[in-house]
Amino acid sequence: MAKLWFKFQRYFRRKPVRFFTFLALYLTAGSLVFLHSGFVGQPAVSGNQANPVAAGGPAEGAELPFLGDMHLGRGFRDTGEASSIARRYGPWFKGKDGNERAKLGDYGGAWSRALKGRVVREKEEERAKYIGCYLDDTQSRALRGVSFFDYKKMTIFRCQDNCAERGYLYAGLEFGAECYCGHKIQATNVSEAECDMECKGERGSMCGGANRLSVYRLQLAQESARRYGSAVFRGCFRKPDNLSLALPMTAAMLNMSVDKCVDFCTEKEYPLAALAGTACHCGFPTTRFPLHDREDEQLCAQKCSAEEFESCGTPSYFIVYQTQVQDNRCMDRRFLPGKSKQLIALASFPGAGNTWARHLIELATGFYTGSYYFDGSLYNKGFKGERDHWRSGRTICIKTHESGQKEIEAFDAAILLIRNPYKALMAEFNRKYGGHIGFAAHAHWKGKGAVPESLQILFRTICTASVGEWPEFVRNYAPWWATHTLDWLKFGKKVLVVHFEDLKQDLFVQLGRMVSLLGVAVREDRLLCVESQKDGNFKRSGLRKLEYDPYTADMQKTISAYIKMVDAALKGRNLTGVPDDYYPR
Repeated sequence: MAKLWFKFQRYFRRKPVRFFTFLALYLTAGSLVFLHSGFVGQPAVSGNQANPVAAGGPAEGAELPFLGDMHLGRGFRDTGEASSIARRYGPWFKGKDGNERAKLGDYGGAWSRALKGRVVREKEEERAKYIGCYLDDTQSRALRGVSFFDYKKMTIFRCQDNCAERGYLYAGLEFGAECYCGHKIQATNVSEAECDMECKGERGSMCGGANRLSVYRLQLAQESARRYGSAVFRGCFRKPDNLSLALPMTAAMLNMSVDKCVDFCTEKEYPLAALAGTACHCGFPTTRFPLHDREDEQLCAQKCSAEEFESCGTPSYFIVYQTQVQDNRCMDRRFLPGKSKQLIALASFPGAGNTWARHLIELATGFYTGSYYFDGSLYNKGFKGERDHWRSGRTICIKTHESGQKEIEAFDAAILLIRNPYKALMAEFNRKYGGHIGFAAHAHWKGKGAVPESLQILFRTICTASVGEWPEFVRNYAPWWATHTLDWLKFGKKVLVVHFEDLKQDLFVQLGRMVSLLGVAVREDRLLCVESQKDGNFKRSGLRKLEYDPYTADMQKTISAYIKMVDAALKGRNLTGVPDDYYPR
């Protein structure tokens, strides 16, 4: 036996590749056995187990990001009508006994999946009713609420679910991958044959067509449960000079409340609701009413007649809320009509907000942005220029994180986006281990990871590279943050420096500078439209915070030296230095 074991060792020592192949096959076989055991012989679940929300447990799954997704504003209260189930699945998904989802889970095994599928199909008509194929136009949308795209996994149910839980009456699907929500259809009906595109995530089901919407009317369980989603408090503003042009829709409301005005403007498909005492005004942000000059909120502090603890403004000073209606004046996007004569880079260190900046540029210019790389997740979420070769000339600018002289000199001009290194490093670390809108696990921050120490030593020996950990990440990436900026300042042609913090603080001005460099006429109304839906699909919630500062004293000392280096380089070229909040920490 010992002799056989010795031969076995000698064989693999001579052929290490075979050893690792054998190890990989062994692990794969074990994984398959584990997965098989998870799918075979699943026990039936009780009603409470099938519906953990109803049983008091946490809701499963994360909500999909939406363009124009908003948060609860001041003075806009939760009605309390929506339970935890309604918040996750929408009131439309409950039966009369409020327990439909539990009924779908009381089966097990292959027969249960077939039976469950039949039950789901039987519930389709209760959930939503298909009403037809409709014409859609990028300049004037048929459904003007929120929208989102997924060019890989879009299904009819997914679109309906997300529109319904935000209180919309209609859900429409287009191009097999785009979902639009609205309270009314503002388009004409066309032939069913024109809605001929299969859903990207659901074979055999049609999800609209080219500029054609497959529209469903959502069957809400209770009409009283219909809500128009949350509204964003924008502030107190002086009455515009020409009120009828600035805010074209007006209604007198003797029993005024924030809810009533927001609901009225939402029904009329306007993104702004302005309360002026007993009058409710609706409109869009325009040059006549840009929402840039906020007034002291005490000037608007007049109680609402129907709600004692809410402010409803005055005839001279308006309280303004942003409704969930999507401003479609900046939603049309396309490729450049002809090949661009110059290549313009959107250059940044990873984690500096490049994807967000692309979102802003696409809305502000109406043209797709490209990339030096290819990221399938970005393409699936609507960045259609992601698939184009970066030299195609069909996109308005090119995302890049490159910092070598040869790569930089390939571009004719550049927007250089710089962000606080402390924030940029953490953002890139989160992206690396949690995805574009996810977060790294606490184990990664602590530097121990989920890999046993023995395997870490093995991987370091074999691959001559360490397991991804925060301390080593900072050592490798912090110098790159500095050299990236220094290289673009040294080798770049016609470089426009934009600080991420300035872009957040004064988007209208900074985005206008960026659009000018791209050679596109700056349209103020379009920039105001971008301001109202600036977050896009790739903004982390910010709800998950570390309980400690991940930067050690040595890390801070090193990073501060890099900050001073970049600050000196910027000032040496008569540019604005780094913002003050970069240091000290």
